[in-house]
Amino acid sequence: MFENLNEKLERSFKILKGEGKITEINVAETLKEVRRALLDADVNYKVAKTFTDSVKQKALGMNVLTAIKPGELMVKIVHDELALLMGGKAAEMKLDSTPGHPAVVLMTGLNGAGKTTMSGKLALMLRSRYHRKPLLAACDTFRPAAMEQLRVLAQQVEVPIYLEENAKDPISVARNAIAHAKLNGNDIVIVDTAGRQSIDEELMKQIKDIKHAVNPQETLLVVDAMIGQEAVTTAKLFNEQLEIDGVILTKLDGDTRGGAALSIRTVVDKPIKFIGTGEKMEAIDVFHPERMADRILGMGDVVSLVERAQQQFDEEEARRLEKRIKKNKFDFNDFLGQIQQVKKMGNVKDLAAMIPGIGKAIKDIDIPDDPFKNIEAIIGSMTPKERENPDIINQSRRRRIAKGSGTDIQEVNRLMKQFDQTRKMMKMVTGMGSSKMMQMANAMRAMRK
Repeated sequence: MFENLNEKLERSFKILKGEGKITEINVAETLKEVRRALLDADVNYKVAKTFTDSVKQKALGMNVLTAIKPGELMVKIVHDELALLMGGKAAEMKLDSTPGHPAVVLMTGLNGAGKTTMSGKLALMLRSRYHRKPLLAACDTFRPAAMEQLRVLAQQVEVPIYLEENAKDPISVARNAIAHAKLNGNDIVIVDTAGRQSIDEELMKQIKDIKHAVNPQETLLVVDAMIGQEAVTTAKLFNEQLEIDGVILTKLDGDTRGGAALSIRTVVDKPIKFIGTGEKMEAIDVFHPERMADRILGMGDVVSLVERAQQQFDEEEARRLEKRIKKNKFDFNDFLGQIQQVKKMGNVKDLAAMIPGIGKAIKDIDIPDDPFKNIEAIIGSMTPKERENPDIINQSRRRRIAKGSGTDIQEVNRLMKQFDQTRKMMKMVTGMGSSKMMQMANAMRAMRK
């Protein structure tokens, strides 16, 4: 995400390296490269110009402290302006509901943007993170396959769905879905609407009619970040017709340019509320402009990494695991469980890039989509007794496990060594005590500030 932009911005800041102070000449030279980097990232030209003009004004008006180098000061100014460009702070959803009156979220967008999938992801997030009771409403009567797709997604995320087979009137389906939600205690209705290959009069009329009928608290436009400035144009046209409340950017994990994320707020004057960060149903995040600015400038995003970990954190399971570690009973079943939790957090390379300094170090390293595949195969080839008692796995057992998993003995030996190191480290951490852990947590918070 934003790899090319990050590299080019870094090169532009090097112009100030060795300079004793900020001058109009070296700032102009630096910002010329910054503007070029933004345009290469497919940022709207007017947005890029306004952005660099603002940075220049602040840089030249800044009283430079002797302890701060000009390059470091420029990075700070660019970071703050990037965050401001994307909205400054995360935009909250308006989802007020009362008994018998569920909140309504209207999902709109063109075909191929991922609208139906994002409806499912949003439903899962509202259910699991915010403990709401969403209902998915299949109102795409234009494309019958969309109903079946939403039905499958609803089962996957364990959220109820309302649909009417062979329905032709999406307005009637939407109204009936809300009535169904009232009767069944659902406090949010997510209405998935029809899309088209391009914006046309028929599409807009249908969505307008649905919006008028259901009076949603949130009208969210789903756009594909991979199409760059076309995403901004689409958002602008939808907003002019519908008055949207926010944007969801999909496929941002696959976009190395990111111009849409940097341009939409300024051009459309609507916030990006969520971003899609992968194919899994859990791969949806609240959009935080400051954290995204951190990532664009290669500073990582530790806060989001911790939040993702917390979303997979099961308090009861953690207590059970802690007891097993203290009794030295941590086994391969526990190890496999931890791997599966990490996999739910998202793409490993994307997670690693959230750690400051790591993203740049691994940018040219080919990390497979499922780096745990061989480990899971090895553990799967163990007998239940071997999983529960790792110490009994001798060389002959290792050879059998390697053959059964389609790996070689070196991989099995490597896993056994990693497992042993993990077990020792986890025992050491659990033995630190809560007071020591609290000290470490406070130290990390202090570093963040």
